[in-house]
Amino acid sequence: MRRVFLIRPIAIVVAQLTSCAPAGPSSPSAVVAPPSVPARVELDNSDRSVAAEVRDRALATSKAYSIVESLVDSVGPRLAGSIGEKASVEWGVKTLGALGFESVHAEPVTTPHWERGDESAELVAPYPHRFAVAALGGSEATAPEGVEGEILEVGSLEEIDALPAEAVKGKIVFFHRVMKRTHDGTGYGDAVSVRGGGATHASKLGARAVVIRSIGTDGNRLAHTGALHYDEGVARIPAAAISTPDADLLDRLVTASRAKEGPSAGKPVRVRLKLGARTLPAAETGANVVGEVVGREKPGEIVLVGAHLDSWDLGQGALDDGAGCAIAIEALRQISMAPQKPRRTVRVVLFANEENGLAGAKAYALAHAMELDRHVLAMEADLGADRVYAARFLGAVESRTLFQELARVLRPLSIAIDDEPAHGGADLIPLIPLGVPFVDLRQDASRYFDVHHTANDTLDKIDRPSLDQVVAAYAGFLYAVADAPQTFGRVPEGLRKRP
Repeated sequence: MRRVFLIRPIAIVVAQLTSCAPAGPSSPSAVVAPPSVPARVELDNSDRSVAAEVRDRALATSKAYSIVESLVDSVGPRLAGSIGEKASVEWGVKTLGALGFESVHAEPVTTPHWERGDESAELVAPYPHRFAVAALGGSEATAPEGVEGEILEVGSLEEIDALPAEAVKGKIVFFHRVMKRTHDGTGYGDAVSVRGGGATHASKLGARAVVIRSIGTDGNRLAHTGALHYDEGVARIPAAAISTPDADLLDRLVTASRAKEGPSAGKPVRVRLKLGARTLPAAETGANVVGEVVGREKPGEIVLVGAHLDSWDLGQGALDDGAGCAIAIEALRQISMAPQKPRRTVRVVLFANEENGLAGAKAYALAHAMELDRHVLAMEADLGADRVYAARFLGAVESRTLFQELARVLRPLSIAIDDEPAHGGADLIPLIPLGVPFVDLRQDASRYFDVHHTANDTLDKIDRPSLDQVVAAYAGFLYAVADAPQTFGRVPEGLRKRP
């Protein structure tokens, strides 16, 4: 999801977060701002050599694959509110504790609870055909007999907004937006708006239901799920995704019908959709799982590395985000084995409910509100298991030189410096208004959206050498940041927004 957040003072941010899930305790310590950023960066060779040692050992001895294997084999799917969510919290606490991390605990989070139930979609005219379908997360159910209607195809939210209500009323709107395969994943950001907002935009004009082309880059007959959102005061209509080959078929039939040629010439294209989804009372099975390597000199200053523990219900959640959990956990394990602890505390957080609510992210910001000004950096691993190719930074302008110096530890891994600003992961969104600096380690996303949010998100999609390269990048860089004499200051107010 892509969201835009305006800048707000911390008091307002905390007030907004109080309506979210209850959260666990924050680390007790006085509120002390991080040290100022010096005009000149001075790092001795020992600072760099220990980080390099951590990096190289991580590359050679990473156990990240075993960690993600343990999660997906012993827990499986972990959608908020499910039995799997509760089991994943237990797994997280047990795993972090067994690795000897400090301050290991679960901070309870009340999460939404949505179940998909039985689902089907079929073409009923001009001839019968069954689609591969998945309800979008949070969708309303259809009536037991389903909903049937003539298809109206559009390519974007802007296109449907331009239509008169009489052209949409009573139809099933088909959003056919093809996602482009890109190295950096930007094709997802370009296409995903129809998943998030399509139902609301169509409902405002009287549509009966929405079907979207899966937001993915594969050609498999597997549908990609993902969260939608309904606007207040707008009728909630059912919404689902169909596989990309099925979407291509539907598009061909609609095109032929409009052109009055081919198998559907002059005939309406009609679809029947049945969704048994239901929304249940909020669940108390979720939690953020936290563990630390406490700093030797400045334990109250926090370097945060996160990933999300939940996953969608269709697959194992191996890439999204079991791999991210393994990257964060293994990076911290490698740091814990360094010849000396870094100056600052490195904290891993496995967030609850990233996929369909961000309740864990909001709960963390609330629980740790009094120490967020001492979070000197935040990073999140949530783009699968393929290699890191570039690093991006967002912090005080004068601290970019420090970032470039610390990023030297990434060079042996063939990681370049990208001048574009870092965005941070979805679970870091509540930290944006407070100016917490971010670094993104950009992973190759070329294959990621082939399996993202599908039943194909399974362990066999993970390439071990690539996963280990990511771990080495995170471990070496996190140690370098946590052990540096200086910090990155605060993000200028004009840059405290998410594109």
